[in-house]
Amino acid sequence: MLKRCLIIGASGEIGCETTELLAAEGYEVAAHFHSNIRAIDELKQRVPSEKWLGAYQGDLSTAGGLDDLINKLPSSFDAVVFAQGNHSKKLLQDLSSTEMDQMYYVHVKSLWLITNKLLPSMISSKSGAIVVVSSVWGEEGASTEVVYSSVKGAQISFVKGLAKETAPSNIRVNAVTPGLIATKMNDHLSSEDMNMVKSEIPLGRLGTCEEVAQAILFLLNKQSSYITGHTLRVNGGWY
Repeated sequence: MLKRCLIIGASGEIGCETTELLAAEGYEVAAHFHSNIRAIDELKQRVPSEKWLGAYQGDLSTAGGLDDLINKLPSSFDAVVFAQGNHSKKLLQDLSSTEMDQMYYVHVKSLWLITNKLLPSMISSKSGAIVVVSSVWGEEGASTEVVYSSVKGAQISFVKGLAKETAPSNIRVNAVTPGLIATKMNDHLSSEDMNMVKSEIPLGRLGTCEEVAQAILFLLNKQSSYITGHTLRVNGGWY
């Protein structure tokens, strides 16, 4: 069983839930965060001390911030979960080039560079698991979320390509695509809009962060040992 896991974006709601669940399931966890140190401090209190490998601050939205984080990170983990993210509801023509660059760095370039640092150790040990939290919009696309949809789609392509490249080393790479999950990211929706979306979801409700975390745990564990390059949809049947 894989034991040492790095969670990128551990201060987010899905990242926090995943970190806590993995620790409860026997993993040693290292938590990356950008600026929400309070969430990390609270998370640390909920994780057994013997399971806590440390916290690493880093801004993924710029080349300099990403390089600084990579220089601080240990190079040896058995598994990594990419749960980082930023979001925009702007029309494409209202997004600045800087905002586009930030989305690219957070969602795509960070995948490439952090994985590049961690892969040699995994290849050497002939084992490893990587899970990327993408989005339903990476599969379907969304109006007013064109750039977000683009980078989330790129994450799915990353998973498919890397899974084939690393399979000979027994490293599995998979994605989770949450649908509408009860997080602060969806606070912008009015009650009317929320009810309309719920009516379109066959299960009739929003998903929970715990349900996404359970899907991530499954893809890390031996129960999914013959699954790689897969996109696991956690969306209540919302296709």
